Amino acid sequence: MGHHHDHSHHHAEGNIKVAFFLNLTFTIIELIGGFYTNSLAILSDAIHDLGDSLSLGLAWYFQKLSQKGRTNKFSYGYGRFSLMGALINSVVLVVGSGFMLSKAIPGLFAPEDTNVQGMMLLAVMGIIFNGAAVFKLSKGESLNERAVYLHLLEDVFGWVAVMVGSIIMMFVDAPFIDPLLSLLISGFILYNVFKNLRQCVTVLLQGVPEEIDLLSVEERIRQVPKINDLYDLHIWSMDGHHGIMTVNLQVSEDYQLSELDTIREDVREALKEWHIDHFTIEFERVKSSG
Repeated sequence: MGHHHDHSHHHAEGNIKVAFFLNLTFTIIELIGGFYTNSLAILSDAIHDLGDSLSLGLAWYFQKLSQKGRTNKFSYGYGRFSLMGALINSVVLVVGSGFMLSKAIPGLFAPEDTNVQGMMLLAVMGIIFNGAAVFKLSKGESLNERAVYLHLLEDVFGWVAVMVGSIIMMFVDAPFIDPLLSLLISGFILYNVFKNLRQCVTVLLQGVPEEIDLLSVEERIRQVPKINDLYDLHIWSMDGHHGIMTVNLQVSEDYQLSELDTIREDVREALKEWHIDHFTIEFERVKSSG
């Protein structure tokens, strides 16, 4: 278990690192290209990509931090730190999309001309660079990787849109296409960001993870032999992956420690499918009446 866990964490960090360098390199190319083609769309995308690079850098840092083991200060380890990356990321995206909308809406009514060939060339490069980064992160599991993946996927869609737009504008005089695409993409991004934010907030507020139904878990525990009753069942998640549970179990007899261990193991076994990694179980004996 531990080995696999470490492996997936290092994997996540490696993926984010590669995506970070791809993005940073391309942002620099893009800034130069934006001035060269005199394209506002590309310049504003460059600013957006600069935001992405910042978020990726943060995500990489937090992913690295989240691998540190537990310390005296953070007894659960640093797992939650990757959520900080996801949150900051999401905020940057919301601000970035807001900025894009503020440009796109007036742009619909007063579109500007650009160097369409240059746009086309940069769009193709954008698809290649961001596409490579997206491919690297598409198997990611952590919320952090999801947030970064959405960032880059949105960039790819953006560039596909710019490419299609620039092809159309080569043949038709329709400069409004560019801001229109920008509007649609921003809407799509915001929808995804809010979904991701909701998950982050659930984890931070120690809500029961979406994929776990508390009543089902309770029912399952009651089926374990020798358990009379249970109360005070709490389940929350460390980082969106690793579940933590505390529960009080009532047993009817004065069992030996070794028997209680067997019951504990049976409970752990019964809850395998929910990916709860960390248990705290208290036992108490039912007081006989009279």
